[in-house]
Amino acid sequence: MKKTILLTIALLLSVSIFAQNRGTLIQETFDGKTLPKGWSIFGGGNKNWSVTATDKAGGAPNELDFFWDPDFTGTSRFATPAINLTGISSIVISFKHYFDYYPYYDGICTLGIATSSDNGATWNTGWSQVYNQTGRYVVNEIIETDDMGKENVMICIYFEGSTKDINSWQFDDILIFKQEEIDAEVLSINTDSNLGNGNNNIVFSVRNLGKTAITSFKAKFQIEGESEFIEETFSTNMETFSIEQFTFETPLFANVGEYKLNVEITSVNDNIDNYADNNIKTKNIDVKLGTCQRIPMIEHFSSSTCFPCVFTNKGMDTLTDNNPGKYTYVKYPMNGPSPGDPYYISDCGTRRSYYNVNNVPTIFLDGNKTEDPLPQEKLDRSYNTASFIDIRGSFKVNETDNTINIIADIFSYSDIKNVVAYLAINEKTTTENIGSNGETEFHHILMKLLTSNAKLNLEAGKHQRLEFTHDMSLTNVEELSDLEVAIWIQNYSTKEIYNSRFAYEYSDHVYPAQNLNITTIGDDPKLKLTWEAPEGNTPDGYNIIIDGIWVEENFKELTFIDENSALNVYDGKTHYVEIVAVYENGKRSVSLIGKISDVVSVNEIKDNKCSVYPNPVNDILYIETQTLTQTLTIEIYDVYGRLQDYKTIRLQDNVAIDVENLKSGIYFVKISTEKGNIVKRIIKR
Repeated sequence: MKKTILLTIALLLSVSIFAQNRGTLIQETFDGKTLPKGWSIFGGGNKNWSVTATDKAGGAPNELDFFWDPDFTGTSRFATPAINLTGISSIVISFKHYFDYYPYYDGICTLGIATSSDNGATWNTGWSQVYNQTGRYVVNEIIETDDMGKENVMICIYFEGSTKDINSWQFDDILIFKQEEIDAEVLSINTDSNLGNGNNNIVFSVRNLGKTAITSFKAKFQIEGESEFIEETFSTNMETFSIEQFTFETPLFANVGEYKLNVEITSVNDNIDNYADNNIKTKNIDVKLGTCQRIPMIEHFSSSTCFPCVFTNKGMDTLTDNNPGKYTYVKYPMNGPSPGDPYYISDCGTRRSYYNVNNVPTIFLDGNKTEDPLPQEKLDRSYNTASFIDIRGSFKVNETDNTINIIADIFSYSDIKNVVAYLAINEKTTTENIGSNGETEFHHILMKLLTSNAKLNLEAGKHQRLEFTHDMSLTNVEELSDLEVAIWIQNYSTKEIYNSRFAYEYSDHVYPAQNLNITTIGDDPKLKLTWEAPEGNTPDGYNIIIDGIWVEENFKELTFIDENSALNVYDGKTHYVEIVAVYENGKRSVSLIGKISDVVSVNEIKDNKCSVYPNPVNDILYIETQTLTQTLTIEIYDVYGRLQDYKTIRLQDNVAIDVENLKSGIYFVKISTEKGNIVKRIIKR
């Protein structure tokens, strides 16, 4: 099994010296393909350091890698360019790392931080720690050595020990800075890049880099280029170097399109942040018609003649046993090490060539090479990342002629071109491909790989159906009653897998509903939905979803009138309805989706004027109207359609509404008159 080195990683990189009161001295994320310019290696291990396209340390690819080969015993230092620390008595170093332990020699592996002000002739240790357990770690250390206050100071991460005791050591996101009293950093925007049309929670993480604990802060979010923003106050208790995740109470409503989302901290502990450059983060988001559950796709290259594969297979069996329903899996038996697995077929070789696999065991998750066995954390991360392509399939087996019949529906919430649909017919457990590694049974073994003849162009809101028949007597199948079918959609060029799913086993197909019609009824419009039953099977009921929010589950009829619609369905924005057919044992079809037209809105009073101000509002909201009626009914709703205030007021030119007690966020003011209704959108500061 391939070993990958480890060690002494000096910290970071691109020297950026910032203005006076603050101190980001070095920040390196290893995004390039080679070691960053200006960094130096001292001691042994010159050939052990490299940049790899991995994310083991917990940051985004790429990352710094210290590999075990060529092996040596001693100290290896990876050092920054020299920086000026005049007037600085201490610095902070922060980085992520992943240690892959392989005790072989004396088992003692030390990671440390040191400084030098004489070009590496002497080094002063500021921190060190012995590591003896594989895992992911974060280092946040205050460094105070004799080199502080000097002009030309190099900082290194170093390894001390024998590289025979490691497989590899990865490092990422190195940050070296001068610490301020108050310094809150927007570390990341955790809201998914792919969002569904409608309300979406804005989630972000904050790190306290300052000396003072953070007890509260204000933050705002905004779509770049739009004037409106939402600001809220967050209470917390964050000590130095702690990280905490927060969610804005007011969600973002966004229609289909691409946006830049900004999250910014505006004050900390009711004071100005001493260093504001890290108070804002921007993230590109792509809003689609909707999103769906992602099922991670695992592709595993293995062999019954591979001894290291035994350990990986046991680890993968444990992972899959602990995560039922949270993965799709196919294992490709390989024709090596010689003589190779007896169940190797040419389809396995095709996938090996596609991924350029040259040894086993090798595992890919969603089209990306990963650790073996696959860590739980990575499976969770994939499962919790939304997808915009849904897959529902089913298969039956005709034992008379040994054929399998497969139907698969592919539904996309976004336009996407040139994707390939793969269908792997696996046997869940095999026992007749025993080799030389001591294993007596194997799981998810590929029998046949089927694919769409041409690349698919998926259109938002529509589904495509694929149908296949294959003669299983032409395969290595042992039991026709032990099959599974894995289905996945992949970008052939980038290898990205958008989603996957196992087909429903030995089952009639889960056909979707048909011909959705959306109208409104009544003077105060209610949404009316009608649709037709599926073409080839009878469902138990239907789930009804509006902008990703379930409004009915297992509804039995073909007509639905929404008596309790959230008001924002009628606010002039674009909204989408989904109908999902539900079958026995919780089986589901892909969606039937329809757009609520912009004309489906609250009746407008075209011959009268109405203004609502100020907007945004702090305390008193004024409503001016020329509507000729005796009374006005004024209702204020939050973004979820929940009534917040209700007033009936006699006719007057100017109405004042006290909204001081409302929480900050977006609201809708519904003004009902004898001539119709008006809806205005406001922001409460």
